[in-house]
Amino acid sequence: MALKITLKPHERLIIGGAVITNGSSKTDLVVENNVPILRQKDIMSLNDADSACRRIYFAIQLMYVDEMNLAEHHRIYWELVKDVAEAAPSRKGLIAEISNFVLNRQYYQALKLTKKLIEYEKEAINHVRKANRSL
Repeated sequence: MALKITLKPHERLIIGGAVITNGSSKTDLVVENNVPILRQKDIMSLNDADSACRRIYFAIQLMYVDEMNLAEHHRIYWELVKDVAEAAPSRKGLIAEISNFVLNRQYYQALKLTKKLIEYEKEAINHVRKANRSL
C-alpha cells in the first residue's frame, strides 16, 4: 500500500539513503514501495548525538538508512547499549526491547522506543544538575 506524505515548505526527509529537502511550498509525495523513511522531526544529526542515549538513537538511525555499513552501525550500537545498561540498570528492560527490534531489523520501531530512553536520560541529567546546585 502506498504512503502519502505531505511536506511543509523546506521540510527535510530521508527516503532510503537520500536526504530530500522540500522547496518553498507544501508538497505531497506518494511512496509506492517499502523503503526506509524518516521525517525531519525524527532525523538526528551527528552534532545532535551529544549524549550516550542520543548516540544510540543515531546508530539505529544509520542502521535504518545506511544498510551498506550495517555491521559497523551494529558494532557501535552494541558498545553503546552495554555502557548505558551498566550505567542505568533500571533501563535494561527498555534496552532489551529496543535491542529486540534491532535484531529483527525493525529499526523504525527501535527509534520510537529509543526516544523514551533519551527522555529518561534527560530527566536523570536534570536531576543531577538540580542536586549539584543545591550543594
